[in-house]
Amino acid sequence: MKKSNKFFKGSLTGFLILLILSVVGVEIFQGQGEDSRFNYDESDPLIDRPTREAYQHVINKSDNFDIITDAEGYDNFQIGVDFAEQMLVSNPRNPQNMQFGVNGGVGQNAYYTINGHDWINSNPNYVSNICCDPWSAFDSLGVLHYGSGVTGQYVYNSTNGGATYGPPILTVSGNDRNTMAADQTNGPYSNYLYAAITPGNFSRSTDGGLTWSQTYASSNTIPGVMIAVGPNGPVQGGCVMYVTNTGTSSNVTYTFHRSTDGGTTFSQMSSLTVAGYVGTLNSAGRLVINNGRTRPYPMIAMDNSYGPHRGRFYLVYASNEPVGNGNKPDIILQYSDDQGATWSPRITVNDNANPELSDQWFPAIWCEKETGRLYIKWYDTRENPATYAVNVYATYTDDGGATFAPNQKLTTQSWTYPSPACSPNTNCYRGDYDGMTANTKTSFSVWYDGRSNSYQNIGAYFPDYAFKVNPATININNSNFTTFNAIIPSVKLFTDVVTFSGTVTPTPASGALTVSFPNGNTLSNYPDSLLVRVNAAPGTTAGAYTVTLKSTGSNGTPVHIRTVSLNVGLVGVEGVNEIPSAYFLLQNYPNPFNPTTKIDYILKNKTNVSMKIFDAKGSLIQTMERGVQNAGNHSVEFVASDLPSGVYYYRLETDDFTDTKQMILLK
Repeated sequence: MKKSNKFFKGSLTGFLILLILSVVGVEIFQGQGEDSRFNYDESDPLIDRPTREAYQHVINKSDNFDIITDAEGYDNFQIGVDFAEQMLVSNPRNPQNMQFGVNGGVGQNAYYTINGHDWINSNPNYVSNICCDPWSAFDSLGVLHYGSGVTGQYVYNSTNGGATYGPPILTVSGNDRNTMAADQTNGPYSNYLYAAITPGNFSRSTDGGLTWSQTYASSNTIPGVMIAVGPNGPVQGGCVMYVTNTGTSSNVTYTFHRSTDGGTTFSQMSSLTVAGYVGTLNSAGRLVINNGRTRPYPMIAMDNSYGPHRGRFYLVYASNEPVGNGNKPDIILQYSDDQGATWSPRITVNDNANPELSDQWFPAIWCEKETGRLYIKWYDTRENPATYAVNVYATYTDDGGATFAPNQKLTTQSWTYPSPACSPNTNCYRGDYDGMTANTKTSFSVWYDGRSNSYQNIGAYFPDYAFKVNPATININNSNFTTFNAIIPSVKLFTDVVTFSGTVTPTPASGALTVSFPNGNTLSNYPDSLLVRVNAAPGTTAGAYTVTLKSTGSNGTPVHIRTVSLNVGLVGVEGVNEIPSAYFLLQNYPNPFNPTTKIDYILKNKTNVSMKIFDAKGSLIQTMERGVQNAGNHSVEFVASDLPSGVYYYRLETDDFTDTKQMILLK
């Protein structure tokens, strides 16, 4: 990435230039002079580019990474502070490798992760004066194609998941919103790349993005071209769907074009006119939510799976319900089973009890190619519509849109939309789209988030699980051990297995510190918890250490990490049994067992304790009175020598806490 090396010579000259820049909102782009971002009429309601007013609020902090965890234990990923329009993709060969581009104060910024948790800022050498509207695609080989440019899309190819990029290659020329798609199938057009841009120009690459040729053009007077690749009967990738956007801001027409020869030729399948009101049409000709502009872009995807809805073509957009200026928008789904020739009725995706009272808009979608699951996310003000307190919600459908999973909130904190605030009756830009991606186990979304009155890039997994550790600080003798608990207190529609692993840093100068899991390192029923043990070998150097506990789904996603402070004392100093913040009954180990098993539990307070064993019919088999026990970690051994194989239950009873878990005796 090139950096600016321009300096102001002379204090008066420098002051005047800075003053001019602050007034007109023009910034130096990549050290190469003024760009062409503002060479258009901002009063034209059919142009969707960033505005001068919006750039006055930009704060670039591309190294600002953090994990924001709420009180329940759910994570939001803070991935820099840039601007808006995050477009996200994932590597089909590595679900932990994701990338997105985002508009920034100096053109764009690109971020990638190779472990699903830690994000890195890495940019190509952008073309001078070409900016905005990033859009990316991974092909089936795991090659990333990162494109952007409102006056012509340039693509930067990466063979290492976004760490480095090749030189810019022009894909298609135009004047506004661009898009891109890749054929990830094994069909005859495998790894073909497709690109399009306003005013409707379409191009393709048949050699992995090295060369491009325009093959089609169609009218697209309103920004919003989109591309989807799907099957044509038994032919994988045999159908390329291309949607263009015409009409007026308040009455848009989506026109669907189909190619069955890898983008060589197209035929028009249908036109679908929808009541395009999303919120309120202001006097500047802009649709707005609380004065922030928006537009019903036609988000499209096709089902490439071999499930019952293979080939289904999905269309998702926001639209007022009931139709009319000033009403509240919902997220609408329509689908086609004949490649866009005919369409289903409108289906409302959001499930809030009173949708006419709140705003739902800004959808992003992804149809997972192996399972056929369609994910949808959006902005939503259902918690406090009067103040425009917005959260990001998401859902999915596994039956082609007949039903949807209960809507789940992804944000750990709401914020007032838009932020910074917008003046009424203006073209106030706070982004026009964002993105999500998915793999066979979960999805990841990233959006512009104004909770700190800045343009944060915030991301989240869904389905997902909360993750806590208790206690947060542990103490140990240098020839002893201590334990803490890894807890999944709740989930957001997550049903996969979670696997835990742990490390201790720094490495002690002498001795060793190791992490083990006495009862196993996986959980699959929620809520639940497991015991983590930290061992210190004789002679381990005393001092302060950090235990890092990593948790992942079965394919490596979601990924969540927690840390515990570890204090290793001197020889002969007893470890301190930390006081937990809650009661927990852990899963017995081993399980299944024969005939002996260990049951661990944690007490928050000093209390009377008993452990009761029941058979599958609920009959009491045995009571183990433990008497009064202090707060901390405890265990009891259960011996079932005289009992037959079967399912049993053990119940922890204290003065103010009771919990029951299942165990299996297998002889």
